[in-house]
Amino acid sequence: MKSQPLVLGIETSCDETAVGIVRGTTLLADAIASSVDEHARFGGVVPEVASRAHLEAMVPGIERVCKDAKVSLADLDAIAVTAGPGLVGALLVGTSAAAGLAFALDKPLYAVNHLAAHVSVDVLEHGALPSPAIALLVSGGHTSLLRVDDVSSRITALGATMDDAAGEAFDKVARILGLGFPGGPAIDREAQSGNVSAIDFPRGFTQSRDQEDHAFDFSFSGLKSAVARYLHDHPDFHVADVAASFQEAVVDVLLTKALTAAKSEGIEHLIIGGGVAANSRLRFLAEERATKVGVAVRIPRPALCTDNGAMVAALGSLLVTAGTTPSQPGFEARSALPVAQVTLA
Repeated sequence: MKSQPLVLGIETSCDETAVGIVRGTTLLADAIASSVDEHARFGGVVPEVASRAHLEAMVPGIERVCKDAKVSLADLDAIAVTAGPGLVGALLVGTSAAAGLAFALDKPLYAVNHLAAHVSVDVLEHGALPSPAIALLVSGGHTSLLRVDDVSSRITALGATMDDAAGEAFDKVARILGLGFPGGPAIDREAQSGNVSAIDFPRGFTQSRDQEDHAFDFSFSGLKSAVARYLHDHPDFHVADVAASFQEAVVDVLLTKALTAAKSEGIEHLIIGGGVAANSRLRFLAEERATKVGVAVRIPRPALCTDNGAMVAALGSLLVTAGTTPSQPGFEARSALPVAQVTLA
């Protein structure tokens, strides 16, 4: 067991080819090649385009982080790679590259869970993770509430999205508002000049009748439809007000459920991660609302919220330090890998 293992992390679950190197809990290098511009003309991620972009960016990304970190591949103690959840074709590019490297270098390989990695990345910013903690993960593909007792081995799913994830809702609403793709940053920018109270959009799964079966689950498809109906009924709509009111509804639901989960579980720490955690309104209200109820909130800097190799390397480092058994050759990437399964055997 090494307390400061040198770990290379590879992340290819969607449209970013990301590679990072950490030593223990210190980030040494991180490189991200995004294919978002190639997907923008389609209004969303095209799996085949993403996979091809990963193939083209993989070797340059690995070479860059080694150069930036001033290490060689031979210096590595382990390699970690996202094995799921994600787009299966994209995952296969990353897992194949990692498996080849591990075999050629005779290094242990950890096939890890993308969602657990989003929690783990916070150690690079704020140090050791509090235990236990509630984790709110919000991205284009996932909106999940988790209880994290040990990110390397004990994660319990409390709730998840039943339809559109928060990031997906941002993309779809941005599209109908004509703001382009990706939608999250575009709506965040537009909302800066809007009135958050201009339109009372619905908050899915927050009524009393939802509490028994869906207390910690999310639904944003109704909100997306409500925005579309509003635009149809109000052709003179103000884009900034719609963006701000929509964003407020999403953020309100996310924080209401996260803080309710913390109270229900008797936990005083909340970690927020995933691409939507870069949203300025979510970051501001999380601090404000958590403080009022005595919950300490931790959110990595925006660059560590979106998909990145550093988060995969960070989880790999924690697994090495914990003495976790590496993954065996021949593991299969899993597009729907459950969050409770932190690594693949």
